[in-house]
Amino acid sequence: MTKKKSRKTEFIKWFGPILDALRDFGGSATPKEIMNWIAEKLNVDDETLNERYEKSGLLKFPNQLAWARQYLVWEELLAASKRGVWTISLKGKETHLDEKKAHEIFLKWVKILADLRKGVQSETEVEKIIITQEEDELDGSDTKIQLSLLEVLQNLSPIGFEHLCGRLLREYNFEDIEISQQSHDGGIDGYANLKLNPFVNMSVYFQCKRYSGTVPTEKVQAFIGVMETNKRSVEKGLLITTGSFAKAAIEIEKNNIKLELIDGDKLVQMFEDVELGVKPKTIYEPDMTFFEQYREKK
Repeated sequence: MTKKKSRKTEFIKWFGPILDALRDFGGSATPKEIMNWIAEKLNVDDETLNERYEKSGLLKFPNQLAWARQYLVWEELLAASKRGVWTISLKGKETHLDEKKAHEIFLKWVKILADLRKGVQSETEVEKIIITQEEDELDGSDTKIQLSLLEVLQNLSPIGFEHLCGRLLREYNFEDIEISQQSHDGGIDGYANLKLNPFVNMSVYFQCKRYSGTVPTEKVQAFIGVMETNKRSVEKGLLITTGSFAKAAIEIEKNNIKLELIDGDKLVQMFEDVELGVKPKTIYEPDMTFFEQYREKK
């Protein structure tokens, strides 16, 4: 019988890089900053960055980082801070992990989880936990709402999504929102103005793309072409998507001061920050480090 290739513990390879990233950031960073740091330093390709699980549709890479972070918290290498900012502990600053050491930490905590669930270390329970690790969404307040919100946005009508983006801009103090009635690829979906201060007003136009994958870089280039040829003078062009952008597109953004790319992750964060269309939820989870001190007591 041929043994199937196992990918169940794939995320342990990110244990060390997460600590390295946080050290480089001076001790704390957002998940997005850490993800970008690892992608750049380890040359993670676009296919890996945008790969999703077949069953849940969840992006694999950020979910793997979230699982890795959870183990690092249990091991007291990261502080158990609120979501949004990951912080390295004093122990973490002094710890450097290769994949062998990371795997030891992983097995240690999987066995503890199995023990706590069954009251005895069951090999069946250990295997069950390992099997479900990468396919499960780690935290309902962290990744589940992001996925469901993206699904909602991706299933809106084109004009509905455009109007919703206009509503979102209003929440961020943009004024004079105008939705174009002739939306098409490479065109303008809307115009808006942002009053920076009593003396300066910034005019922008935006394009909205409902994507579940990567926006083709040529679409970004086409949008820049519109910015350069549009009769209406504006200071900024916002390309908003429910998907993601390739590294080449991000490089284009860095070299064009008028271009602003807003991907699905950033879009979700923008909705959450102003609580537009989402309801905050508090979720409690067991602090495994706390309960470990009582596990061996007889």
